Amino acid sequence: MHHQRSEIDRRSVRVRLTQKGRSIRDIVAELFARHSDGLQSKGVLGSEGIEDIASSLRRVERYWTDQIRYIY
Repeated sequence: MHHQRSEIDRRSVRVRLTQKGRSIRDIVAELFARHSDGLQSKGVLGSEGIEDIASSLRRVERYWTDQIRYIY
């Protein structure tokens, strides 16, 4: 990951993935796609079930983020 301070507002930071970071992102995305396909092809979960789980996990993440934010 590459980060660079903004020249205009030094509090601001621009973040972007390097080529190596993009490669890792692609590998992980491929892994998730394979797992999703496997879950569906073996009848473990359908696409609706996967979406329900993803939605629930996003809500849990939001809850944890809010908890951390209020601690500090």
